[in-house]
Amino acid sequence: MSATDARGSELGRYLKARRAQVRPEDVGLPAGAGLRRTPGLRREELAALAGVSVDYYIRLERGRETHPSPAVVDGLARALRLRGDGYERLYELVELASGRVGELPASSDHTVRDSVLRMLESMRPLPAYVVSRFNRVLAANPPGRRLLPGLWDWPQEQRNLTRYLFLHPVGRTLYEPWEETVALSVAHLRAVAGADPDDPELTALAGELVLKSPEFARLWERYDVCERGGGQKSFRHPGVGAMTLTYEVMRLARTGGQRMVVYQAAPGTPDETAMFRLDSSDARPRSARSDRPEPADEPRPAGTRSPAHASAG
Repeated sequence: MSATDARGSELGRYLKARRAQVRPEDVGLPAGAGLRRTPGLRREELAALAGVSVDYYIRLERGRETHPSPAVVDGLARALRLRGDGYERLYELVELASGRVGELPASSDHTVRDSVLRMLESMRPLPAYVVSRFNRVLAANPPGRRLLPGLWDWPQEQRNLTRYLFLHPVGRTLYEPWEETVALSVAHLRAVAGADPDDPELTALAGELVLKSPEFARLWERYDVCERGGGQKSFRHPGVGAMTLTYEVMRLARTGGQRMVVYQAAPGTPDETAMFRLDSSDARPRSARSDRPEPADEPRPAGTRSPAHASAG
């Protein structure tokens, strides 16, 4: 398959996956009697809603038509009820299929700059870590490490948050509700794939999880798209108990897609107390870079509050 065919096929996969998510009654069409062999809309129904011929739409879905006009793309987006990230993803794939994308995103860089490592340490007692474009955990401060118990038992190249959610026994019980967390994780992975859905790191990860996790395979096939920049997560942590934390995601420039994730809790709450316990564990803290050996002693940087002082306000 040529590069052009592959790019057109990714657009076709997206159209087919999103078509399966739209019910006839969602767009004012009668559902009809009996069972429908096609989940969601039929090709001819979507073509009529988008204002294109059935033959033209079939060529789009099969990757044989790679230059739809803006009017056609808008019609498809309306018919598929795409908004926000889903709408942007459609236009991104059209650009990719047409060859108008001038340069694919840089490959993920797995080296974390020393300045970023110092930032991670300065975040304490807030849990923080750095992930690659496709969610491989590259570095973490001590509370960030303890937030994800069991992840560090895996070899460094296996420490991926999405893999952890689906394949690690602790990852499957840490988040509440797990089903919502994994759905958003897969949708985010689809979103950050961007204009390079055939990146070797992504295809290896997705291929492994499709084979090992029926839940991942089902969610991956849906092709939901949601790029997250922050939010809230509830944990059932085996070491510190239940807690709900907010988090922010910050992109790191010139890294090929690295992001820093920082968690926090409202001051004076039980959630904050639980979070601070991650930084005051009896376990010996590790340095921010996950591949460095543990130091004999790890002093807190000047100006950083201790957990007890911080919780006292």
